[in-house]
Amino acid sequence: MFFIDTIEVSGLGNRSYLAGGERTAVAVDPPRDLDQVIAAAARRGVRISHVVETHVHNDYLTGGLELARVTGADYLVPAGARVAFDRVPVHDGDRTDVDPEAGLTLRALSTPGHTPHHTSYVLEENGTAAAVFTGGSLLIGTVGRPDLVEPRLTDGLARAQYASAHRLAAELPEETAVLPTHGFGSFCSSSQAEGTATTIGKEKASNEALTRDVDTFVADLLAGLDDVPAYYAHMGPANAAGPAPVDLTPPAVADAEEIAARLGAGEWVVDLRNRVAFAHGHVAGSFNFEAEGQLATYLAWLIPWGKPVTLLAESPEQLAVAQRELVRVGIDRPAAAATGGPADWMREGEAPASFPRGTFADLAGRSEDVVVLDVRRASERASGFVEGSVHMPIHTLHRRLDEVPEGEVWVHCAGGMRAAIAASLLDAAGRDVVAVDDSFDAAEKAGLTVRTS
Repeated sequence: MFFIDTIEVSGLGNRSYLAGGERTAVAVDPPRDLDQVIAAAARRGVRISHVVETHVHNDYLTGGLELARVTGADYLVPAGARVAFDRVPVHDGDRTDVDPEAGLTLRALSTPGHTPHHTSYVLEENGTAAAVFTGGSLLIGTVGRPDLVEPRLTDGLARAQYASAHRLAAELPEETAVLPTHGFGSFCSSSQAEGTATTIGKEKASNEALTRDVDTFVADLLAGLDDVPAYYAHMGPANAAGPAPVDLTPPAVADAEEIAARLGAGEWVVDLRNRVAFAHGHVAGSFNFEAEGQLATYLAWLIPWGKPVTLLAESPEQLAVAQRELVRVGIDRPAAAATGGPADWMREGEAPASFPRGTFADLAGRSEDVVVLDVRRASERASGFVEGSVHMPIHTLHRRLDEVPEGEVWVHCAGGMRAAIAASLLDAAGRDVVAVDDSFDAAEKAGLTVRTS
């Protein structure tokens, strides 16, 4: 018998896996905060004998190298990956015994496309395929995007992605479970599909990589690619060099004077509270990235790389969760941190800053005399936008604040989270802003004119 445990990395839209028998197990594409993988192995009472990577990741820092070091496991990395550390190079067709007593073997299948060296791993029980760890190759209803390595390689990698999907479909039984790393909200996925579980058979029936001809598939894949988070440029090189061990100890405590000094020095002070609390009252000049949202993705995407960041949290627990999220994308040590609320973070005599929130119904009554700012991505706006609205995707706004037209700014996204980030940026810049905390689906129902061109 064997087990497969899924380790959710929901903030980044990824999954990692621990699979094994009664004695030993393999960890697949582990996150950088490897303690949760070690805890999963402890619950199972198994030793991690192998750690494997499907590819050099572009969207997060791996914990694979450190996990192999602390457990003594063999570290398997595709042979074609250019890395600066010792590892076991994996070639197409290589077999690795995971738990011999349980008859568990891992078989490598070369599946280029997401990267040139991408490799999938088939978990076999007594020679029969039970599951395949597909990394960024075959995902649920889609495939991993082929444009994250080098622009000149994109077309070729898209075609390789098609061929790899067909190889998996041809060589594995239909009942084989497909266990991807990406595709649960990750920007490494070429599109977002519904569902949390699938098999080779289900993908053969529904995945466009397996139901279309190659030219149509490639053309549609390339046309549908979304924006690439800016921090991705730093993840691949760091993973190839080998990420350092993480330090999750609490940061230095900042008092009100230090918070003011850091703001005055142009550093980022990030308030992790929910957007309702932030809008009601916050330290002037601070930015709002909700701890419960996609904190790591959007903070790492927007912040100038390497700029010191001070975190403001409601509690030590909220701060600890945020630290864990941020080390996954290379924001290793906050410059400082404080817990509590605005009264604890402001100097004596200072008043909290605030701004109003509204709905699309509220906006409908004011749309003639205000600036409507849409901070969704271009792919989202293509399906409908408020007539007369100004478009600046959230990841470009901090560099384009001087381009926002004069007047009161009503800023919206698709649901409210990114609008809150944008509102905090505008508020810090001294603009009159209203955060639209509403679903974009409500815009037309509220009486606003929604156009598609």
